[in-house]
Amino acid sequence: MKRRTVLPVLLAFFCTFLVTVSCAQDPVDTGNVDAGTEETAETTALINETPIQMGYSSWAGWWPWAIAEQEGLFEQNGVNVELIWFDGYLESMQALASGQLDANCQTLNDTISFAGEAVNGEVAVAVNDNSAGNDKVIVAPEINTIDDMVGKTVALEEGVVGDFLLTLALEEAGKSRKDVTIKNLETGAAAAAFAAGQSDGFAGWVPFWETALEREGSKELTSSANFPGAIPDLLVVTQTLVDEQPDVVQALVNTWFDILAFIDEEQDRAYEIMADRASVSAEDFDRYLEGTRFFTLDDNLEAFSPGDSMVHMPYAAEVMADFMVEVGFIPEAPDLEAVLDDQFVAAYAEENA
Repeated sequence: MKRRTVLPVLLAFFCTFLVTVSCAQDPVDTGNVDAGTEETAETTALINETPIQMGYSSWAGWWPWAIAEQEGLFEQNGVNVELIWFDGYLESMQALASGQLDANCQTLNDTISFAGEAVNGEVAVAVNDNSAGNDKVIVAPEINTIDDMVGKTVALEEGVVGDFLLTLALEEAGKSRKDVTIKNLETGAAAAAFAAGQSDGFAGWVPFWETALEREGSKELTSSANFPGAIPDLLVVTQTLVDEQPDVVQALVNTWFDILAFIDEEQDRAYEIMADRASVSAEDFDRYLEGTRFFTLDDNLEAFSPGDSMVHMPYAAEVMADFMVEVGFIPEAPDLEAVLDDQFVAAYAEENA
């Protein structure tokens, strides 16, 4: 299996890289915030005058960040954030690794892939969710088992989470990624290519597999539900931000738990914001949430703790790193202790005990 092609040229290419995004959401409109929230946002002193640049992309576990923007939750926690939406997940990871972002939303395996060459380092400081079925491998009508995939073409975004899921499924069946032909496309384009009959399979996440399933007779072959703990989705910041502005990082983590509280207390409004950010109907949105498990404080504490299963990220990170080195995604594992930092979740837990 070849290593992802973007990594060897990452630093050189992005020396002059300017982050290009499909749309950057507008700053919070305090007219949409209730009186109590508006007063808090106005009276809370901001920690950072210059906004940090935080990226996110189309994944159900990251849509909730739009709530923080729309409802002034960043401001309530005293942090100045420019939240930037990326249509392409890979582009958001490249932007963080090249120093164009201070924070980004990405998976654990993808963070491990980029951490070793990230110019400012990469540190996971909170778990947003665990994929519980929202990552899928979709196949043509004639494919019924993993064995049937041998010699077939799979459209996916090489080196990111759909690729990882496919490889896990192949390995579990005693096969390898070398047994299939990868058609490397951006995830949205990959889904469209499969739907048009240009490949035998597709691997990716919600909502892109909905496009793939538009192909007549297509079906789900496997999903992240069959690999519990394999795909944790994270808030990742630069090591530079941790070193120079730890109070900003703490405010970001605090904001995540405020988002969860808002979802519990104002579910209709929260779902409206997330469905709008995802550009899906309310009905589709409910289905997408079924495959996403948002991580509470207790979930975060468990995930960062030592253990001997994929539920525990220190263990999962070792398994993932060994796997990616073995198959050639990365030349060597980064410092995994540096990649996982639970101090901010722990501080929140102590403050809210």
